[in-house]
Amino acid sequence: MKILLAVDGSKPSLDAVKLVIEHADWLRQKPQIELVTVHLPVPPLRNMGAAVSKAQIERYYLEEGEQHLAAAKRLLARSRLPYEAKVLVGPVAETLVRHAKSARCDLICIGTHGRTGIARALIGSVASKVLSISDIPVLLAK
Repeated sequence: MKILLAVDGSKPSLDAVKLVIEHADWLRQKPQIELVTVHLPVPPLRNMGAAVSKAQIERYYLEEGEQHLAAAKRLLARSRLPYEAKVLVGPVAETLVRHAKSARCDLICIGTHGRTGIARALIGSVASKVLSISDIPVLLAK
């Protein structure tokens, strides 16, 4: 089984990592894990290229992404579950689902902050958007 494990460095995303680790022995074989974090693109600004190069922006994405992946990588390394880590850039929910399809994942696992009502309406929920647009089964960890 191939699992896309989406993390952003938050406690709920680490709870999702722990959930996968704790239940990995339920599977016949160790799962293949695509450990992914998604960074929103930097909004384009007029003449930004004169001050900041494309390589600098890509380095920024990578450095920020590595910070979001660090704790999850430590947990997975301790568990000895194999994983491949990636930093992606784009709209979060859409990018996660697109990557899960292209990587031929069987499951998307994502943590949720558990907001309800007005907080969810104002802030939005990546988890609920992934759930609504994905054809791939989604496991929410709360």
